[in-house]
Amino acid sequence: MKYVNHLQDWLFRLVHQNNLIYNTCWEDPRCDRQLLEFNQDSEVVMITSAGCNALDYLLDDPKVIHTIDMNPRQNALLDLKKASLAQLSFEDHFALFGSGKHSEFSSIYAQVLREELPGYAQEVWDRSANYFSGKAGRKTMYYYGTSGVLAWLLRGYLKARPKINRELKSLFGAETLEEQIRIYDELEPRLLNQLVHWAVNRHFTMCLIGVPQSQQALFKDEYERGITGFLQDCLRRVFRTLPIKDNYFWQLYFQGFYKPDCAPSYLQEAHFEVLKNREKRIETYNNTVSGFLQENPGAYSHFILLDHQDWLAAYDLPGLVEEWELILANSKPGTRILMRSAAEKIDFIPDFVHDQVDFKSNVELAEIHAVDRVGTYASVQLGIVK
Repeated sequence: MKYVNHLQDWLFRLVHQNNLIYNTCWEDPRCDRQLLEFNQDSEVVMITSAGCNALDYLLDDPKVIHTIDMNPRQNALLDLKKASLAQLSFEDHFALFGSGKHSEFSSIYAQVLREELPGYAQEVWDRSANYFSGKAGRKTMYYYGTSGVLAWLLRGYLKARPKINRELKSLFGAETLEEQIRIYDELEPRLLNQLVHWAVNRHFTMCLIGVPQSQQALFKDEYERGITGFLQDCLRRVFRTLPIKDNYFWQLYFQGFYKPDCAPSYLQEAHFEVLKNREKRIETYNNTVSGFLQENPGAYSHFILLDHQDWLAAYDLPGLVEEWELILANSKPGTRILMRSAAEKIDFIPDFVHDQVDFKSNVELAEIHAVDRVGTYASVQLGIVK
């Protein structure tokens, strides 16, 4: 078993070190902004992911946002979004990241966008311009990157199952929550069938969406059908309790593109000029959170850690301790720390952290967590430095 675990960990590292993983963010900024309470003095440190949420946070007018990722491809994606905001019209910008394709991308990139990018991002997009071509079977950039490949494979599966595909189309077009619940309840047994059960319980599938073995273990043993049971729980939360009409997270993965009336803030025309004027407030770093704080000490007002501490807790406890020491050394009273987890209750935060940080209880956070449109995290954690 030990050797199997080592092999799975090696596979996860191989996938993550050589690919773009996230082509869109998978955390709901509408919830984040309620919890984080940004203002004009906010100096934010966050993990980049696909950069959508960093751009969303600019609407609250923070002073600066430092986005950090160990994978330079994730920062390169945010750099391209920033360049698009700064240099293109809204129509071209939406074509790139809303529709996910642009027939003139090669010339726009070469003549306008490339010179706006840092060197490492130029290297990434020099090799990956085909993401936006709309050709070769994968019709949008949202079918590229490892999570995009999984979405593309799912679309192929659905095309081979036209009845399920039609029912899903009706589900995503439902006008009321009552209609949505009715369609989902009828669809669920066919949607989560034995083939899907087999596929989602494969380690390689989880690697594609950035879920390491350690994080899988936090939830799959809690369900009789393993990861299928967890997925079923998530889908019921999303489709039976929240309107799907404005849920651009799940709409994207079904359609492969955003619609103008169902898209992240950075793709809404009403916000375009504001974000164009503020995009330079976002700075990207190819680093770890600890490495960034060692090289850029300060008194930051916000830390947004996504779910990466699940991984640190399983594989790098000294790194987890070091990260918390550096976060606290670079915080001030009132600094807010937001993180998510695949576990409902976490026990890996070091004791010394609890001496210096007040964490909101799950009960206090339940109302906001319940309206999270993503629905795939078991818990959200918010700490406030004393």
